[in-house]
Amino acid sequence: MTLSGEAGPPAASSGTFPVGTKLKVTNLDNGQATTVTVNGPSGSCVLLNNAAFEKVREPGKNLIRRARVERVAGAGQAPPPAAGAPAAPTPTAVQAPPATGEVVCQGSTVTLSGEAGPPAASSGTFPVGTKLKVTNLDNGQATTVTVNGPSGSCVLLNNAAFEKVREPGKNLIRRARIERVG
Repeated sequence: MTLSGEAGPPAASSGTFPVGTKLKVTNLDNGQATTVTVNGPSGSCVLLNNAAFEKVREPGKNLIRRARVERVAGAGQAPPPAAGAPAAPTPTAVQAPPATGEVVCQGSTVTLSGEAGPPAASSGTFPVGTKLKVTNLDNGQATTVTVNGPSGSCVLLNNAAFEKVREPGKNLIRRARIERVG
């Protein structure tokens, strides 16, 4: 689990739970917990914003390797979108280069693990050694990385890899294309 870099009161985005779901997130390494409401989608089970992450983080760490996520009893959930409901408009973006590999993790968001070292990624979807090309669809920047460990996300980039594709001042890529290459 990591942080989205987004401001505001404690909240989370999720690729598993619908908007409106209340979750209790516990860092099992320090016992700290926070309760948040899901306010949008992400490519992770749970992606905490800055305020929520500060409540559970260990000093100097931007990644929680062992977390427990619990749906809070009696939490309200947003109703599923109506069949045939129009999708939210997509913002205009920089033209990204064409895909060169098998596109995987459709609609995924990508963030950084805060880990040092040469460009690399961790993944909850792909085994260690898999080569992935990650393209930020908002600025057209891309990087190719090798998965070097597990995470709770489709792809979690380390600092060096994230710097190659990030937009200045942002710690989250909301629109990414992830391709298996090589």
